[in-house]
Amino acid sequence: MIAVVLAFIPTGNAQQKLKVGFIYVGPIGDYGWTNAHDVARRMVEQQLPVETLYVESVPEGKVEPFIDRLVGQGAKVIFTTSFGFMDGTVAAAQRYPNVVFAHASGFKRARNLATYMADFYQVYYLNGLMAGALTKTNKVGYVGAFPIPEVKRHLDAYALGVRYVNPQATINVRWLQDWFSPPKAKEATQALIADGVDVFAFTEDSPTVIQESAKKNLLSFAHYSPMYKFAPKQVVSGELVHWETIYLDFLRKVLAGKYTADNLQDVDYWWLLAEKAVEVGAEPGM
Repeated sequence: MIAVVLAFIPTGNAQQKLKVGFIYVGPIGDYGWTNAHDVARRMVEQQLPVETLYVESVPEGKVEPFIDRLVGQGAKVIFTTSFGFMDGTVAAAQRYPNVVFAHASGFKRARNLATYMADFYQVYYLNGLMAGALTKTNKVGYVGAFPIPEVKRHLDAYALGVRYVNPQATINVRWLQDWFSPPKAKEATQALIADGVDVFAFTEDSPTVIQESAKKNLLSFAHYSPMYKFAPKQVVSGELVHWETIYLDFLRKVLAGKYTADNLQDVDYWWLLAEKAVEVGAEPGM
């Protein structure tokens, strides 16, 4: 189901506030990628003089009609938050030259289109070190969503960490071809368990891999959102994101007039541990 929600901040001058739109590839309750973006959106709404709109569960090849809808509702800044939204965002930026766009995880920019990413490669490497040290079967599992550059980069970093401490370990991968599919994630986890995997990481946007592997008392690493509560005895660490660091910085610069629809062609956020855009752990501060 595709839902469009307009969130208003109570104020007597709401009509004067900047309207900011977010387009999500999954449902906001996915506990993964989309949930993390929506947590950040709510923080932005609390801290800045803006109104936010969001659309969830948008198919990647069909983003343009939803951009049109947000523009029609008055959005002057639009964040498109999935790699597969890239070409649709580029096309929309051409149609709406006075709207500020920013696309997550992509590489195409324009005068009114920036790119941004809170990247996990450092965090995946560190978690890979742990996984390599903890595996008893020398078989580490990875349940991947899509084999796009971002996910491959994270898988490579994870594998480098694993092999640094355990050269005999193998990294066993199952691709789902889906960002959010608990049934596929369950099936992939069960297949990896049958192959002897005893430590798990993943990119599917639910806690399914954690829950399924915990049934066999196997260790796992959380993905994007805090997931420690789903298996406190088995979740070792994880990759946590703080999208709010980027959203707050970007929107403050829009509000200050530093970023406009004419000067974004070289704006590319690539924020890591140093910028506190990402964090190692199963829960913030853990």
